[in-house]
Amino acid sequence: MISVNQVAVQFGGFELFSGASFQINQRDRIGLVGKNGAGKTTLLKILKGLSIPNKGEVVVPDDINIGYLPQQMVHSNGKTVLAEALSAFSEVLELEREMASINEQFIVREDHESEGYLRLIGRLSEATERYQLIGGGNIHAAVEQTLAGLGFSSSDFHRNTAEFSGGWRMRIELAKLLLQKPDLFLLDEPTNHLDIESIQWLEEFLMNYPGAVVLISHDRAFLDNITNRTIEINLGKIYDYQASYSKYVELRKERRQQQMAAYRNQQKMIGDTEQFIDRFRSKATKAVQVQSRIRQLEKIDIIEVDEEDLGTINVRFPPAPRAGSIVAEMKNISKSYGTSTILSNVSMILERNEKVAFVGRNGEGKTTLSRIIVGELEFDGELKKGHNVKIGYFAQNQDELLDNEKTVFQTIDDIATGDIRTRIRSILGAFLFSGDSVDKKVKVLSGGERSRLAIAKLLLEPYNLLVLDEPTNHLDMHSKDVLKQALIKYDGTLVIVSHDREFLDGLIGKVYEFRNRKIKENIGGIYDFLKKKKLKSMQALERAPGESGPTGKERKTESAGRKSYEKRKEYEKEIRKLENQVRQAERDINELEKEIAEMNNLLASPDRETLMGLEQDFFSRYDRKKAKLSREMDRWEKLNEQVERHKK
Repeated sequence: MISVNQVAVQFGGFELFSGASFQINQRDRIGLVGKNGAGKTTLLKILKGLSIPNKGEVVVPDDINIGYLPQQMVHSNGKTVLAEALSAFSEVLELEREMASINEQFIVREDHESEGYLRLIGRLSEATERYQLIGGGNIHAAVEQTLAGLGFSSSDFHRNTAEFSGGWRMRIELAKLLLQKPDLFLLDEPTNHLDIESIQWLEEFLMNYPGAVVLISHDRAFLDNITNRTIEINLGKIYDYQASYSKYVELRKERRQQQMAAYRNQQKMIGDTEQFIDRFRSKATKAVQVQSRIRQLEKIDIIEVDEEDLGTINVRFPPAPRAGSIVAEMKNISKSYGTSTILSNVSMILERNEKVAFVGRNGEGKTTLSRIIVGELEFDGELKKGHNVKIGYFAQNQDELLDNEKTVFQTIDDIATGDIRTRIRSILGAFLFSGDSVDKKVKVLSGGERSRLAIAKLLLEPYNLLVLDEPTNHLDMHSKDVLKQALIKYDGTLVIVSHDREFLDGLIGKVYEFRNRKIKENIGGIYDFLKKKKLKSMQALERAPGESGPTGKERKTESAGRKSYEKRKEYEKEIRKLENQVRQAERDINELEKEIAEMNNLLASPDRETLMGLEQDFFSRYDRKKAKLSREMDRWEKLNEQVERHKK
């Protein structure tokens, strides 16, 4: 489908990579991996045609459509979420406008035999055929399904895009890209702003997608679930493995071991041969053998061993000062922004040495509660911090809070105090900032470098409570592994907001799920939580709000039990009623779509007699059915909103 031939890229006198050659086939699922700064994003831009390589070429057939999602993008304002997502179907919308205009002309025109009227019929036939070919009749359902999968509620569809944060607006762009259904997806860190539920939805979408996918991601589980091929950029070279990420790691290790074994054997053979030549060079009786060995050496192709990028961060958090057994206790915490309530009467206790994760859909209050714990936000309720608690905080946008005009060294030097000032260069060196790189300005650093610098600031003094909000965004695989091991060894209390399942696995022992302005405690690791959640989502109905079983010696009276039972039956009855209405609306929509499709087929008929034989009120009935379909779609959407509200 696409061929990359001997591509090389240079910046100044530095060669980013060279000799890059590979092909992208129709159903490929390729993970593009390598350290921060290796050239992954540059290679995606070259595939999209946004950058030109210094050498080589990328051959893309004219009929191939490429969709590209960059890490940073410019967002447009002035449209609703639904309208912005629908803009992915620009051709469909233009055809709808043109077909509506032609139908309006049919209503008022009476020159049925004229050449202009017949041209209109022909154009309507062409437009209708094209409309059906590109799936025009299903775009609204596709848009709503995609937006819902990426975490938008029905009530969000009609909100202006300017009301949403950068992460949510990135989701809108991702939705537009998915809806366009290109032949090839190029995705640069698509999971950075997604929550766990949306990541799982995107995984399902990409696994079943008929086109090709090339993606950059530092989410190991995401890569393993989607990819069947891994292309590595390492120290300027390209390596192509027909395997998912975890298998590629094993194969890479095996390849280097085999190279090293072959290299050692060859070097031994060369050494033995040179020793023979030196020993018998002066002996006439051995002249033939010596010359034979010399020619043998000249013909040898020296085995090269792939270089290893041995640069690695070295994170070790200072020992945590001794704190009380209760690090923080929250009672009835509530927080609102204007009329929007984010948290309502939330209570929890953080204990010494406990490691917990905050998970949930974006906008449910994970970052809000994190900022309340560290003292950045005012709130209603009570927060008591334990004895001698010292808090270190990594904000979700910590890399953006750095001063762009400061150098790497100044960033640390300006906040370091006491004896730590003598170890600034050692700390920076542990995070791969050494030599001239400490004099780089923050504004020229990559996303991964900025994240490493922000984490380095946490080592300037000892903390016994670390609150980390998405610390792994932009970090490469190896840096994440090193950070994870450092956090496992950290002897203080850890609160971490993350959507990275692989990073959380083995690190935390408790999960707090944020949903509907509340939090729910789940004992166990992240995969224990996801397994329980999957089982719960398969149940037809959740338990009615306020219902609970007996605890200890307490038991509900028969009267109270009957009330609870009647309440749940009423609750289930209302849900069933709404769901029946939804199903009826879906049947009505399907019937209308079928009738409109049949009318479209008549309009698309090349038979002039068929077109001229249409009933007088055909076009007015056609318009009425389309208007009714639009009303039924609105009704279906509102009914779904009611079902969603009742289930909350």
